[in-house]
Parts: sequence; C-alpha cells; structure tokens
Amino acid sequence: MVKITFPDGSKKDFEKRPTGLEIASSISEGLARAALAIEVDGKLTDLDHPIKEDAKIRIITFKDKVGVEIFRHSTAHLMAAAVMELFPYAKPTIGPAVEEGFYYDFDHVPFKPEDIDKIEKKMKELVDKKIPFKKEMISKNEALVLFKDNEFKVEMIKELEEGQISIYRTGDFVDLCRGPHVPDTGKIKAFKITKVAGAYWRADAKNKQLQRVYGISFNDKKDLNDYLKLIEEAEKRDHRKIGKEMDLFMTHELAPGMPFFLPKGMIMLIELIKFVREFSYGEGYKEVRTPHVFNSELWKISGHWEHYQDDMFCMHHAEDNIDLGIKPMNCPAHMLIFKRDVHSYKELPLRIAETTTLYRNEKSGTLAGLTRVRSLSQDDTHIFLAENQILGEIKVLLDKIKAIYKVFNLEMDVIHLSTRPEKFLGKKETWDFAESNLKQALDESGLKYQINEGDGAFYGPKIDVKVKDALGRQWQLATIQLDYQLPQRFELYYDDVDGVRKTPVVIHRAILGSMERFMGIMIEHFAGKFPVWIAPVQVRIITVADRFNVYAEKVKSELAIDGLRVEVDCRNETINKKVREAQLDRIPYILVVGEREETDGTVNIRTRDNVVHGAAKVEDFKKKILKEVKDKVIG
Repeated sequence: MVKITFPDGSKKDFEKRPTGLEIASSISEGLARAALAIEVDGKLTDLDHPIKEDAKIRIITFKDKVGVEIFRHSTAHLMAAAVMELFPYAKPTIGPAVEEGFYYDFDHVPFKPEDIDKIEKKMKELVDKKIPFKKEMISKNEALVLFKDNEFKVEMIKELEEGQISIYRTGDFVDLCRGPHVPDTGKIKAFKITKVAGAYWRADAKNKQLQRVYGISFNDKKDLNDYLKLIEEAEKRDHRKIGKEMDLFMTHELAPGMPFFLPKGMIMLIELIKFVREFSYGEGYKEVRTPHVFNSELWKISGHWEHYQDDMFCMHHAEDNIDLGIKPMNCPAHMLIFKRDVHSYKELPLRIAETTTLYRNEKSGTLAGLTRVRSLSQDDTHIFLAENQILGEIKVLLDKIKAIYKVFNLEMDVIHLSTRPEKFLGKKETWDFAESNLKQALDESGLKYQINEGDGAFYGPKIDVKVKDALGRQWQLATIQLDYQLPQRFELYYDDVDGVRKTPVVIHRAILGSMERFMGIMIEHFAGKFPVWIAPVQVRIITVADRFNVYAEKVKSELAIDGLRVEVDCRNETINKKVREAQLDRIPYILVVGEREETDGTVNIRTRDNVVHGAAKVEDFKKKILKEVKDKVIG
C-alpha cells in the first residue's frame, strides 16, 4: 500500500505502486489529459515513473511555470528529432527551455528558410505518431560509446561524475538529459520555429560556431496564435527600429553597447532627467557628481573588486603603478562623500543622488539597443539613515514608485523581496534583520510580493518591482536595496541623539533604473507615440502655400517662447503628403495654416491619430498643450 498526499493535505491509498498518470487519472480525466509531469517529495519526475513508497505529490500541468519549462524542453527534443531525421549528419549539442521558448544548437551548415519549413513539417509528423519520451539510465562508459561520434556530447559526458547517466529516447533520437519530459510527442500540438542564429559552443568565441534554432510552443493553438500576434506587434514596436525611424539614437561597432543619443533622443533623455529631479528625487535629495575612474583600493574596500570585478572595466596606470576601475555604480563614491564630514542624527535621512554615466562590462552576446548596454545612467540615490527611520523611508519610496509608474501608464505587476545570496558580506543575523525590515514595509504598504530566495545583492537584501507595458510584457524597473555592510566597510558614523557614535544604514534606490533602458521600454510601450511632455517634437506647423510661411513662423515663435518644441514644414508638397508624413513621424499635434487661419489668428488642429479637431485661436491651443505638458497627460 502506498499513501499519496496531495497539495491540499488530503491523502489517498494505492494498492500498487502508482505512476503519476495513474494518480492524475484517479482524480479526473481532465487532469490526466493536462498532466505533463509529477513532483514527488519536491523532485520532478516523469508521469510513467512508479512511486514506490508514501510520498507528497503535485501533478504538474502547463499552468505551472515548471510545467511550461518541461513542455518546451520536450519541444526542443521534438525539434532535434525532426532535424536528425532530415539532416542525419547534423550534430545536436544542447537544447534547453529559455524564457522566450526554447532553442537547440546544432553543428551544421546554416539552415535555409526552406529547411525550417521542412523541420516544422517533420515535427508535425512526429507529433501525430505520439512517440513516447523514454528515460534510460546508463553508465558513463556506455554514454561515451553511444555518443562517440559527437564530440560535443563526449565533452559534456567527460565532465560528469562517475555513475549512472540519464538519457531520453524519442523514437530514433537519443539525447543526454535529466528530464523530466511530457509523456509523448502527441502532447505538443502548437509550436513554431521563430528564428535561427549563430552561437558559439559554450558561448566562447574561441569555439566552433553552431546553428541555434529558436522556437516557441504552447499546449493550445489559440495561445500560440495570440503569442505570434504579440510578437508581430512587438517587432513593429522594437525600440531599435523606431529609434532609427525617429532619429533618437544610434549604435556603432566601435563602441559596442554604448548608445549615441542623437538630438531628438537627447531631448527625451533631458526630459526624463528633469522628471527624475522633480519626481524621482524631489525635496530632500542632494544631487552630486563624482569621478568616473577610481583607484582599485576603493573597490577593494567596497567589495566590488572581489565580487564584481568581472563586470567592470579595469585598467593599469603604468606611471603611477596602480590598478584602476571605471565605476559600474555610484555607491562607493557616495560613501566617500558621507565620510568627509561629521554628521548628526538631525541630518538623517541624508539622500545623495547622481545621474552620471556608469560602465558595466556586459557580455557582447547580451547587448541589445538601449535595453542592455554597457554605458548607462540611473536615477540613483543612496539614503543614509538611522535604523528607526528605515520603515518610514521605504514606505515613502514604495508610494513614490506607485505614483511615478502611473505617470507612464505602467502597471505594477510583480514585486520580489530578494534575500541573502550564496556569496554575501556581513553576518547572517544582520541580513535577517534587514530582510525583516523590508518585509514589514511591504506588508504595511499593502503590496503583494513574492520571496525571491538568494537573489539579493552581495551587500544586502532588496525589493525589485516589475511592471507590465502596453503589450503585457514584464520589465523589471525599481529596486530598493537595504545595506548594512558598505557603511561598516567604509567606517561611516553619525552622532546619535544619545551622544553615541553609530553606523548609519544605507538604502540604495532607483525607480526608473537605467535611463537608457527605461527610454527603450518607453519607445516600445508607446510605439513612439509619446505623451506630449516627452515627445521630441510636440508640434509641426504645415503651410498650405509659400505665402503663409511668415504666419507659420509667427505661430512657431508664439509657441516656442513658452518652451514648446515646434517645427515648420513649408516644403512645396501637397497638404495630404505633409500631414501623412507628420503622422508617420508620430508628431502629437499637426497645425495647418492657410489664408483663413492667418486672417482669424487661428490654427487648424489635427493629431497623429488622424483626428481633425478644427480651428482654434493660437492662444487657446497654447494653453491646452501647455496644460497637457504640465499635467503629463498620457494622451
């Protein structure tokens, strides 16, 4: 008799050793159809695995995050099986599930578009055959013999410890794999190969370049179709595409990961920085500017030299015979600023802010437009405070985060409380106390959150906020990090009310995060149709004929004198063409002027969404648009 305990605490006895599928079937046919794998006493395994003793189980379906990973990993195996039938000389290497689906790397000449069509067709044939995924355990020597013609698999096998190795067979295809997998290929009915790219074996440019085939899969065709529509819309909104169309920024191979902001993009960046100074910082924040390059001794004190050096740009100064590091973050420099003076408890909280450029040595393969860069600036602040001020300060920050994201029409989606990582500074007891402070602040703010075990910074726990954009995609933006360690390492003190010299606590906080990344997100979120206050060009005036150019320039001056960004299009083109081009350029307001407008002192107002609002006095229009700018109206 085997006693099975379900997630809700209920129990059921089985006379024989039941499999996961048999347990699911005993509950309902629907669950049996939906089941992908089973978790037995916290360990994932295949549905056909017999459970030999009493256990606590959970049936895994596509509704579970891990179920999605299993489903897509199985799809990667399905794709590899199809590739090997069509291209038997290809050598499969690795094929994991990833955040946006799955991929499999093959040692093969570049695949052609017609090859992808053949692979998808073959995958469908294998799905119809409902081929089971069968797990086998073999010895290391047996594995070396089995994969002797595949040097990539042999390399991986040699790195494994002695003992049994698991493989999975899907028809004639066999692969090294821990599993688990879905029961058979028939489960995988909705999939699509999305792209093919080159990838070096083990992400090392010194190794052979492979063909990486990406794909996506769902357990429902409707979900796949919805996803493909989302991807199509996301491609239209790609900030790299729109950024080029709108002349916002550029990149260059001579400065990889370091964007060039063009004049119109610089206008947006300046507006964002102005917004940061007014709303992200605000009253009580003191803005500073610190050096970009520091002696390595600073980074050794902070711990970055030991824990973060691989992500820094470092150099050696021959004349002075010292190692230098370009700053990847501002916190150590702000510690030096605090340390310069003797502080009283009356000065706390002391909020030091900075938006200067930082440099981080991100891997080349991860760089992407503005959203993954090597040079960045943040709405960065370090708040020095006493322990009894922590709770109140964090609650204020959480309220500020909610208000700021509302301005950009971003929905707060997930909040993570990230706890002590494997490598950390300080004592466990201090970490526990710091984590409890963050938890209490979240609880008292009424915000739902999840615990993200082991994902804190090496110097302290943190709160991370993820938002949803217009397409429902998730982005991590705000971070609030509580730090007891750096103030101690820098020997910072303040004189408390009782006359005792004490070490302050530091809150590291950023709300928009990287300005470059936030700008990339905003480009895609608004599809380039920015709110008026941040649009590079807010108004374009179009003349009906050359004789109205003087009036157009007069209207421009009347608007520009109050800080509005205005262009005049007086080209000898048709009105329809000029209006259409202004709409394609995503200009919020398009003003047409001709004889009637000049006579009446008016403008004829259109918007980029092709709505004609009609005539209005210039002064009335100016009041309207200035109010939109002041109130930061979305649109």
